Amino acid sequence: MAHDDVPLTPIAPRQAAPAPQIILQQPPSAFGRFGKWLLAALGLAILFIIGLYSSYHSYFAPTNAPVEKYHSLSRTALNKIAIIDVSGAIMEGEDSFAKKQIDRVREDTSVVGVVVRINSPGGTVTGSDYLYHHLRELKEERGKEQPFPVVVSMGSVCASGGYYVAMSVGDEKTSIFAEPTTWTGSIGVIIPHYDLSGTLKAIGVADDSIASGPLKQMGSPTKPMTDEERKVLQTLVDESFKGFKEIVASGRPQFKSDAAALDAAATGQIFTAKQALERGLVDKIGFVEDAISRVAELLGQDTDDLRCVKYEEPPTLISSLVGAEAPLKPSGRVDLGALIDLTTPRAYYLWSWLPAAMSNTR
Repeated sequence: MAHDDVPLTPIAPRQAAPAPQIILQQPPSAFGRFGKWLLAALGLAILFIIGLYSSYHSYFAPTNAPVEKYHSLSRTALNKIAIIDVSGAIMEGEDSFAKKQIDRVREDTSVVGVVVRINSPGGTVTGSDYLYHHLRELKEERGKEQPFPVVVSMGSVCASGGYYVAMSVGDEKTSIFAEPTTWTGSIGVIIPHYDLSGTLKAIGVADDSIASGPLKQMGSPTKPMTDEERKVLQTLVDESFKGFKEIVASGRPQFKSDAAALDAAATGQIFTAKQALERGLVDKIGFVEDAISRVAELLGQDTDDLRCVKYEEPPTLISSLVGAEAPLKPSGRVDLGALIDLTTPRAYYLWSWLPAAMSNTR
């Protein structure tokens, strides 16, 4: 057979060898190994933060509310003694800083007692009674289930309406502390009146007002006071003075059975701390720290288990930008409403010959 006639055997195509599979070994995951422990620790941390916030949430004041600041005693104690500051002339109005502090304490259940720090010459009858009423209400509401002591610490001056507010301690023994240099007392009522009719006449000005009755202009400085007007105003003063003495008797129980002693103290006279102590107007001469310790004593708690706080006015945007410690108040504008209010005859629990109506209670 010729070479060319040899049949050719088909050759199967060569298949490529399969590529080797490379299996990468992942290193052991730290999270996979300890994941359960990490999650458990994270959960405990969250619970701890929630508990911490619940205990110290009062540091985060509501909008426009007084800002709480640490004052003394333990920094970590949960139960608190709050210092409510009443400074300056006591005028009327729900937006006073003193009232805002009372509201702040009312909303904070961790506050177990209060020191009312008073440095005031007094103010209007209504404004003084307003603060007294709300402090008494606070004491009664919070004292239904457990003691809620209210103790007073007097600053340089705690006179007239300031002393009226101090009676919010009720009949609690050893509850009013005056500093050695405190002036207090001035228990009385005054309706300021100034007769400018002579000056007006000298410059050719006469009051030609038209009124519905002879007493409508009662207390006006543009004309002399008539006997009838004086009698009416004196009646108002006497009624307010009677109420003042009743409030003093409620806060100084010894006067209930000794009216003569109360009458001797309620002459409008101002007293030094020592004189006030001798007359029973205060309980002890001491500082704010002594008042704080007395609250702890009335609670039956050690001072190491209590935190004492005070309040400051919330900063405004402008005061924050300029670094001011207190909110900046607008000035340079005449408030017609305030001017009219200033000229309105009022009864004052005030140790002053001039009503301090230009200053608001802090």
